[in-house]
Amino acid sequence: MKLYVIVPLCVLFTVTTQAPSRDECICEVTSEKPFPHDKLGRVAGNASECNSTINAQMTQELESLLLGLEHRLPQLQEDVSVLEREDDGELYAVLSLFVIENELREINQLIDKLNSTTLDRQHLTTNTTKKLEDLRAEMKELVTYDTMKVIETQQDNERLKSELSDCETGLHPTTQPTQPPHGNCPHGQFYNITAPRVYTQGEYPGSYPYGAWGRDPKPEAGKEDWYWMVILTSGNKFAHYVRQYSSLSSLIVGVSKPGNAQIHAANPTTNTIQGPNAVMYGGALYYNCYNKDAVCRFNITDKTVTTLQLPKDTRYNSKGNFCRLEQCYPFTDLDLATDESGVWVIYTTLQDFGNLVLSKVEGNETMRLGQTWKTSVYKQAVTNTFMACGVLYATRYIDKDVEEIFYSFDTLTGEENFKIGVYMNKMSANIYSLNYSPVDQMLHVYSDSRMVSYKVLFR
Repeated sequence: MKLYVIVPLCVLFTVTTQAPSRDECICEVTSEKPFPHDKLGRVAGNASECNSTINAQMTQELESLLLGLEHRLPQLQEDVSVLEREDDGELYAVLSLFVIENELREINQLIDKLNSTTLDRQHLTTNTTKKLEDLRAEMKELVTYDTMKVIETQQDNERLKSELSDCETGLHPTTQPTQPPHGNCPHGQFYNITAPRVYTQGEYPGSYPYGAWGRDPKPEAGKEDWYWMVILTSGNKFAHYVRQYSSLSSLIVGVSKPGNAQIHAANPTTNTIQGPNAVMYGGALYYNCYNKDAVCRFNITDKTVTTLQLPKDTRYNSKGNFCRLEQCYPFTDLDLATDESGVWVIYTTLQDFGNLVLSKVEGNETMRLGQTWKTSVYKQAVTNTFMACGVLYATRYIDKDVEEIFYSFDTLTGEENFKIGVYMNKMSANIYSLNYSPVDQMLHVYSDSRMVSYKVLFR
């Protein structure tokens, strides 16, 4: 609805009449000073610039850096204490010192980043404060042109509305919940991630850009602290073994124990690994079977493989990849994910016109597809996905330094959200795999031969 203000001509002009004489009538017309439209445009532009300069992401970045330091410093202290207690003067001491050196380097990087970010924010605050003072002065001057008191009347109306609302709220108080609703998530509601916690190139620095790594959310007894890694050793597309590490320190320094669990001697061949999106759960590796629209499960203990056929017309063999504007990530048709409830598979079909489809993987001896959900997010507009507490999250590429978690789908309510707005500071441009670990609420990223992890924050 458009509102029009009718201004009587007598408001714009002051008419003065002099006493008429017998022969003439004199009228003196005095106009109001012209409204400065150019100044109003400049004020609006400056206000818009202030709004775009300061945003919530800046606060989140500082919080992430502070949380990173808060958790890294106690970990460093603990590692130093362990070294002091268990120093054998030989290989263990050398490896422990190497881990501590890496931790110190990463902490120094966090401190440098925090210092530079804080200094930038101080300069920004000073400049913005000056701009706001100038804007306030200019607005006061512009109000003087409101000869009909329109703005003053609007402000009075808004004040009266606010007072009325407060009065009604006082008459009908609303009981606030003791805590926000979290669905079925034991940790609370996901709202952010920290800066990188772990960063390493492991034992093959720069050799294999595509791969995956993480922890088993349901490990076998005695393997609670183990980590695993899959690297695509054949043409950045295929793999035929999973490499195991007895601790995070072993993975960082590249000492694999007990070594490789091999699926087959040939690579690639039937039921070996295709694409980088693999996960470990219950002592078995889940992945896209070579040259099939199917999920393979490789039992590491007895070295057997079982398969799960996906629905008809599921896209595979690099026909339904994750993408960003400039490129797609080959053989990312199927994405496997774990969360507190088990294993999930994310894919797309011809019938769903390229939108993401999510299915629960069920069964112990024989795998089967459980409940399936269809989303409205286009897969090639997504760079990766992960699951946490029954909620699917999707990422997209912002630039070489930043990835955004922009989308979620809640399997409990069916609700979609395209405005998550959580940003990841990357250590390399491309994220080829992204796994959530419900054991310690960490996101494990494999990115251009680098292994990086982030703490997922709930509240």
